[in-house]
Amino acid sequence: MLKQDLLLRHVPIIMLTGKSDVQDKVDGITAGADDYLIKPFEPRELLARVQMVLRRTAQELDANPLTRLPGNRSIQQELERRLNGGLPLAICYIDLDRFKAFNDHYGFKRGDEVIQRTATLLLACSRSAGTPQDFVGHIGGDDFILITAPERAEPLCQAIVREFDAMVPKLYDPEDLARGYLLHQDRKGQEIKLPLLSVSIALVTNEER
Repeated sequence: MLKQDLLLRHVPIIMLTGKSDVQDKVDGITAGADDYLIKPFEPRELLARVQMVLRRTAQELDANPLTRLPGNRSIQQELERRLNGGLPLAICYIDLDRFKAFNDHYGFKRGDEVIQRTATLLLACSRSAGTPQDFVGHIGGDDFILITAPERAEPLCQAIVREFDAMVPKLYDPEDLARGYLLHQDRKGQEIKLPLLSVSIALVTNEER
């Protein structure tokens, strides 16, 4: 019942019970429990599980609901952690050019698909051209952030641009793709030509200051 309440569904629930049958565990987790402990229990384990569930819930609440990538609070914490650690880092700020026009022309559903595919692309490029310690976050809308090692930053940015350009033709209707631009009405009702989507990346590092 708690998990069905919009205002309470984020509250984590740990079941601590004497019911130890496998079916009882399955029923409890199926009903919405986040964890399941059986009596008798070790107090230190219970405390550790409470802390784990609270930590996981905080991370999930901060995740962007569309891409499930870390949101602004997690991004801020990650930046502060790395900067305070004094390790060299490069920050890539990624923005989609002319996304609003695409969204207005094709609608929110197609726009959301572009955002989701971009998130997947960033993760894939990070794995192939970045480092295992890379961090990818979703600031909101069509803005993303990627933290990597300075020596991997430019090759990684080049990979993102290359893969994004390869993805763009799959996002448009055939007639718009053949034309090479969108015919779109501005706020004054005048028809304008808008180039296809592209990606821009601003890159900064802490190598010198």
